[in-house]
Amino acid sequence: MYTLDNLKHLKTLGQHAPTAMAAFTAFDAAAMAPGALAVKTKELIALAVAHTTQCPYCLHIHVDGARKAGCSDAEIAEAVMVAAALRAGAAVTHGTHCFD
Repeated sequence: MYTLDNLKHLKTLGQHAPTAMAAFTAFDAAAMAPGALAVKTKELIALAVAHTTQCPYCLHIHVDGARKAGCSDAEIAEAVMVAAALRAGAAVTHGTHCFD
């Protein structure tokens, strides 16, 4: 089901929803551009979020982006573990809803 070949269909989305796709593309580029946070930091954040959303396309894209931004294996591993901690923490805190 998940194959990088599916990314070719981004063009199809753009053809059928050009205004929305252009807005998304511009927003994505702006969000990932250097600013108060360096691109390296943004890629680590994106990588951690991709692990929490479990999007295989985002994982591929942002591992590549993190590598290009100069992230080390240790930095990537720590970003993954932060994501794992937050997912686990969310499950634990949601557990509080089980009690009244």
